[in-house]
Amino acid sequence: MSDYKNDETARWDAAQVKADEERRAAEQHHRRKRRRFNWLAYLLFVVVSSAILAGCGWLLINDFCSFNKQNVTTTVEITSEDNLGSIAAKLHDAGLVKYKWFFRLFGTVDKAESKIGIGSYELNSSMDYVALVNAMHNASGNLNAETVKVTIPEGYTVSQIIALLAKNGVNTAEALTQAAQTANFDYTFIDKDSQELSRLEGYLFPDTYEFYVNEKPASALSRLISNFDRKMDTTRLAQVQSSGYTLKQIVTVASLIEKETDGTDQAKIASVIYNRLSDSGSHGTYKKLQIDASLLYALPDHTGAITKADKDTNSPYNLYKNAGLPPTPIANPGIASIDAALQPETTDYYYYALGKDGVHHFFATYDEHVTFVNSDQYAG
Repeated sequence: MSDYKNDETARWDAAQVKADEERRAAEQHHRRKRRRFNWLAYLLFVVVSSAILAGCGWLLINDFCSFNKQNVTTTVEITSEDNLGSIAAKLHDAGLVKYKWFFRLFGTVDKAESKIGIGSYELNSSMDYVALVNAMHNASGNLNAETVKVTIPEGYTVSQIIALLAKNGVNTAEALTQAAQTANFDYTFIDKDSQELSRLEGYLFPDTYEFYVNEKPASALSRLISNFDRKMDTTRLAQVQSSGYTLKQIVTVASLIEKETDGTDQAKIASVIYNRLSDSGSHGTYKKLQIDASLLYALPDHTGAITKADKDTNSPYNLYKNAGLPPTPIANPGIASIDAALQPETTDYYYYALGKDGVHHFFATYDEHVTFVNSDQYAG
C-alpha cells in the first residue's frame, strides 16, 4: 500500500512539474508576444507622430514661404492701435497668411513691431512672412512712434491739404510741396511727366488719417492716393469704362460737383454738367459750363464777388471762356460726388442757382433761370 501511494505521489509531482513548465512556457510566450506588440505599437506611434509633425511642419512651411496660395492682391491699413496680433488677424482676413499664431510667433522672434509702420500697404499672396513685414516697413517710424490724426475735408485742394498737414506737424509745407511735385507715385492716373501740384488734384482722397509726426512727405501723400485707388474699386472702374469718359474726366466732373454742391444735390448738378457737355442743339453757350469754382481755382488769392473782369481771365480753368472741362480736377472730391459723376440723375436741367433757402434751384431754360436770379429768392 505504501508503494502505491508513493508511486501516485511521484506521478502527481511529475504532472505538477510538467504543468508548471507548460504554464511558465505559456507565460514566456505571452510576454514575448506582448513585447513584440509593444514594440510594434511604439514603432507605429513614432511613425504616425512623425508623419503628423512632418505634415504640420510642411503646412507651416507652405504658409511661411507662401507656397501654393491663391493669387490675392489687397491693401492693408495699419494704425497705431494695431499690435502684432491684430496685424496677423488683418493679414489672415485678407487671405495673405493662413496661421495667425504662426505669424505672431515669427513676428515676435523677428521683432516685427519695431519694423512695421502705420500706413496703407499694397500686399499680395506671393509675399512670404519676411516680405510681408518688409513691405509694411515705414522709414518714417514704427507702431510706437508719435502720431497725429488729421481729417481732410471734402473739396480741399492739394495746396489746402499740404497746408493742413504742415499745420499738424506731418512735415513742412515746403517738403510736402516738393514731394507732391516730384515724388514717384506708382499709379497710372498720376501724370509722371508733370511737376505741377495739379498732377495730384482729385486723387488725395478726403478722409481721416493717422500720420507720423515728421513723416516722410511722399509716404504721407501716398497714403491719400492709395485710399483713392482703393475707393475706385472694380464696380466704379467698370462704371467709368461704360460712361464714355476717362477716369481723369470723371474725377474732374466730381471735383466740380464737390465745389458746387449744397450737400444734397450732387446727382442733379452732375446732370447739368453732362447735359451741357453733350448739348448738340442751337445753344452754343451750353457747352460752356460757366462754373465759378473752376475760375476761382485759377485765381487762388481772389476775394469777394466774381466780376466781369474776372470772367475775362485768360486761363484754361475759366469755363466762362472755354467750353468743356478744365484741364485737371479743381479739388479732391468725396465719394458722394464721385458716385454722382458716375451716376447722374436724368434731367433736362441746364442751369442752377443758389437760393436764400441754402439750396440750389434748377432750371431747364435760360428764361426760368433769369427770372429766379432777378427775384428776391436768389442768394446772389
